[in-house]
Amino acid sequence: MIILIKLFIMFFILKLFFFKDDLRVYESEQEKQQHIIHELTLQKR
Repeated sequence: MIILIKLFIMFFILKLFFFKDDLRVYESEQEKQQHIIHELTLQKR
């Protein structure tokens, strides 16, 4: 049981501090898809 609590806390903290939720600003699924396509195909130099 202690292990489950530790895992939950660990993943919660990771999500909270390290994984951004950039898609929440988009209203529709199509807007989200366009953003993802743009980010994946964007050439960074």
